[in-house]
This record gives sequence, structure tokens and C-alpha cells, in this order.
Amino acid sequence: MKFIELENQNDLNLPVLNENSLFSFRCHPGVSCFNQCCHHLNLFLYPYDVIRLKNRLGMRSDIFLERHVDVVVRSGSFFPDVLLTMTEAEKHPCPFLTETGCSVYEDRPDACRMFPLEQGMLYDAASKTSQAVYFFRPPEFCMGRHEISSWSPRTWIQDQCAEMHNAMTVQWSEVCRLFNTNTVSSCPENPWGNEGPQGPRAKMAFMAAYNIDEFRNFIFRSSFLKRYKIPSSVLNRAKTDDRELLLIGFSWIKYFLWHISSPTIQPRR
Repeated sequence: MKFIELENQNDLNLPVLNENSLFSFRCHPGVSCFNQCCHHLNLFLYPYDVIRLKNRLGMRSDIFLERHVDVVVRSGSFFPDVLLTMTEAEKHPCPFLTETGCSVYEDRPDACRMFPLEQGMLYDAASKTSQAVYFFRPPEFCMGRHEISSWSPRTWIQDQCAEMHNAMTVQWSEVCRLFNTNTVSSCPENPWGNEGPQGPRAKMAFMAAYNIDEFRNFIFRSSFLKRYKIPSSVLNRAKTDDRELLLIGFSWIKYFLWHISSPTIQPRR
């Protein structure tokens, strides 16, 4: 259930839904496949997902990453994918699945909230604009797709309280697009240069996106604020608000790697 970025709608092999397209779905304990979708997962975690989960579990982001995450570098992108580590139990269930259901339901990841939809970004290279599109993709075993309950992507997002997750994932997709070698952009092909994907630049970018507690230390306890200006209102919120700090992280990655300016971060003269 990866957040998909698209360059050309003509290349799609699946029907595309807009925010008002209708689909039928209902998941409840009465369906025979209940919780089956929580096993054998390639569950992609986006930066805001990690914030919600690590706060739910009451741990620092570095500890959460160490205990619950697999980091995978795939061809076509210089930035690694971050996946939730499944347990070693039979059928490899999600570590947060219990007999009564999801133990982190209120803070479940964006992909879980959107299921059975997948969200994508249709990027227009000419106008450099992005548009959200949706795909109805329940697995074959899913019986919820046969239930009589009608939704649109817009009403489903509202029902699942996914507005903030979606908004943050869209923000992250704009950063990911710059790392993707298959997209049209003015960014250099290899943002790491001779350092490679394990070098200091790569580690800095990963920290700004996923290790939010360490990134806070970097902002407030290093010489960063002597070298760069951040509006005081933004900085004050970021001291305690992980989401606000993550938005700074996204801006920092763009500036640090590609010198893409923003109102958030400016070098001191």
C-alpha cells in the first residue's frame, strides 16, 4: 500500500477515482476475513506515521526505528523506504495486532486508514502541479468489498480521520519526488555525491524526515540557529510539536540537498 507518485495518467493500469467517485466497502468483525489484512504486510511508514506511533508507544523516534522498522533502498529512488517490521509469529502479523484488533487504532498509519484505497499523486511536469488520485484496491480475500455501504474517497477520508495523515503524506511526497530518478526534475541525479547512501548527507536527510527527536536536538542544541533563521512563531511551536518540526525537516531536506528556498529556513547573512 505504497503512496504512489505518477507522471502520466495514460500509463495507469487501474481505474482512477477522484474524491467524489463511489465505491462499496465495510469492514467489521462479522466478515470472514477480519484482521487477515494485518498479516504478511509490506506496510510503508511515512514520517508522520512514525511520529504518531512513537508518541502512542511513549518512546523516542530513534528507539522506535530500532525496534519496529526495516529500511530498504530500492532502485529508482535514492531515499530508502521505511517499512513496519512484522512479527516472526505464524502468518507474520503486524506487531500491533491483538485478538481484539489494532492496539494503536487511533494512531494507525496512513496506509491503514486509507485501506482499501491507495492514494497517489498525479504530477504534471509541464505545470509542476500535483493532483491527488485514488485507487480501490482491496485484496482478493477481502469480503468487505461485497458489503453494501457506499463511500467516496472524500467521505472515507473524513470517516477514518485521515485528513491530517493525508496532508502530511502529500507534503512528504513532494520531497520524495525529488529523490525519484524516474521523475522529471531539475535536481541532480545523485543527491549524495561521492559520499554514497551511507554518507553524512544521507544520514542528515533521513534524520530530518524520520528521527524527529534527534532532529530536534540538531535544531536546538547545535549551531544550526546561528547559521539559519526560522520564523520565531514556527520555531516556538516546533519546540514541542513534532508535526511542526517535521515540516521544518521537509524544508531543510529541500534546502540542504538542492538549495530550494522556502520562507521556513533562510541562511543568516
